[in-house]
Amino acid sequence: MLHPGLKIDAARDRVRLDGRPVEPPSAELHLMLNKPAGYLSSRRDPRGRRTVMDLLEPAQARLVYPVGRLDRDATGLLLLTNDGELAHRLMHPSYHVPRAYEVECEGQPGRTALDRLASGLMLDDGTTAPARVRAHRLSPHGSRVKITLREGRKNQVKRMFAAVGHPVRSLRRVSLGSLHLGHMEPGTYRELRPAEVAALREAVGLAGPAEDAEP
Repeated sequence: MLHPGLKIDAARDRVRLDGRPVEPPSAELHLMLNKPAGYLSSRRDPRGRRTVMDLLEPAQARLVYPVGRLDRDATGLLLLTNDGELAHRLMHPSYHVPRAYEVECEGQPGRTALDRLASGLMLDDGTTAPARVRAHRLSPHGSRVKITLREGRKNQVKRMFAAVGHPVRSLRRVSLGSLHLGHMEPGTYRELRPAEVAALREAVGLAGPAEDAEP
């Protein structure tokens, strides 16, 4: 009989699923991946499409799950962890964790369009929160804009740029909270350093100052 919420003593109890032993993860694991285009941000896909788990070592892929989502055609920073409380808080809008994106969009957004992106605009699920917007390149043939949000609605960046008349051509997440993608090659990943984990936890009220952690 299954008992939801049943506590397991890992030192004493043995758990089996369909006759196979289930081993608990030995420790928390936090990975930062530079997601390439063409991969789903999920553990598995019923249609057999590639997921970000295909980029990990099998032993690590069994332990972690993606924190939030990037669209299949989007690229950039994706955090994967087995720290459920940290993952929940990083994605919950009440913690206002900033996430920054580099956007290649069609056409040349004018001052009015950029101001609307920054101050908030009406979408079908309500008005967006204020954002930080910086134009890196503006051209009638296509522009590059960096936008930093503190909320994470579905397809939000794409919908915002479409609403001001400049649809997104490509989208890359470059930071999440205190984490920055830097110069990681697409498809590569690394384990977070203790100080990086501590900074994330501090930002969502889970730990003390990051400088208390080991470098």
